[in-house]
Amino acid sequence: MTEDTLKEYAARYETEDFLQGDPSWFMHQVSGRLNQEIMAFMAAALSYGARSQFLPKIQQLLDASCGEPDAWVRSGAFESLLRRGDTSCFYRLYTKDLMNRFLGACRDLLAEYGSLGEFVPAGDAIHALEAFCAYFSSKGLAVIIPKDTSSSCKRLCMFLRWMVRDSSPVDLGLWSDKIPRESLIIPLDTHVLTEAGKLGLVSSRCASMAAARRLTTRLAEIFPDDPLKGDFALFGYGVDKG
Repeated sequence: MTEDTLKEYAARYETEDFLQGDPSWFMHQVSGRLNQEIMAFMAAALSYGARSQFLPKIQQLLDASCGEPDAWVRSGAFESLLRRGDTSCFYRLYTKDLMNRFLGACRDLLAEYGSLGEFVPAGDAIHALEAFCAYFSSKGLAVIIPKDTSSSCKRLCMFLRWMVRDSSPVDLGLWSDKIPRESLIIPLDTHVLTEAGKLGLVSSRCASMAAARRLTTRLAEIFPDDPLKGDFALFGYGVDKG
């Protein structure tokens, strides 16, 4: 696989068509920076398992908020859908009580800092990841947000890609002035790791943060100023060879 081929895949798949059936679609269904930030964050938090199962759950949150997720979270209106103490399942490991506590923590963060964008520290992406992990860990929510950055933090890395990369038909670039896109870390799971391994980009077998950073470094050799273009390239390769 040549570098030119990977660049071709990136160009072919980073289009508006990519949004269909992808969790990034939801942040494009709301208007305004604050709505987009919190919609993207909720979508990322639920993005694990089968898309056919988690996409309807994200849609449920969007519908419940009537397209105004920022006000929905800030006002605590989510309580009517996700009641505290309700241990019935919302999605896989997430009970309605857990989702209530997660959105309650988001409400507290918004009240204290003003927005997710104002909460996130300016600087490298790893510092942003550490800030999110520390905040939600302090709220006892490590089931949803990793307690630290020893794991690949796939969903958080995906969320940061959405927020930081600009000039993209997929990513919003709302935080492009706070975090350099060169510092972003690829959202790594076992599927991405397998595809990257087939291409000889990485030899790791465990989807850890160390492996994610090694793969990102390799992708930066191909996409020097924007290594996460490689995320679309690997997606395209998986589709083409799958």
